[in-house]
Amino acid sequence: MAVNKPGEDKAAAGAQAAATDATRIKWDDSNMKSSYANVCNVTSTREEVVMLFGINQAWNRGQKEVSIQLTDRIIISPYAAKRLVMLLDSVVKEYEKRFGTLNVEGPAPQK
Repeated sequence: MAVNKPGEDKAAAGAQAAATDATRIKWDDSNMKSSYANVCNVTSTREEVVMLFGINQAWNRGQKEVSIQLTDRIIISPYAAKRLVMLLDSVVKEYEKRFGTLNVEGPAPQK
């Protein structure tokens, strides 16, 4: 039950009561592992989106063949993928607001 504080309006008290009754999420990280990836490849079917993460350890540019060590495969639904896109877009926008625009286009070709 929510208790109104002096000066608190009824709308705020109602929102507080609704938040109190909302489902709580408990993050269980007991089986979590951390991985680093500098490469990601994504494929999809009608039912799922498959993301392959790995590490490119090639140090020399211009190699004819580059080997990528795949470390993780994440499979999600297209609905979860769309939510992930929205979440990542928000995170990147906030990052750019704090630290400046990220240029992912690479350098312009030299003439």
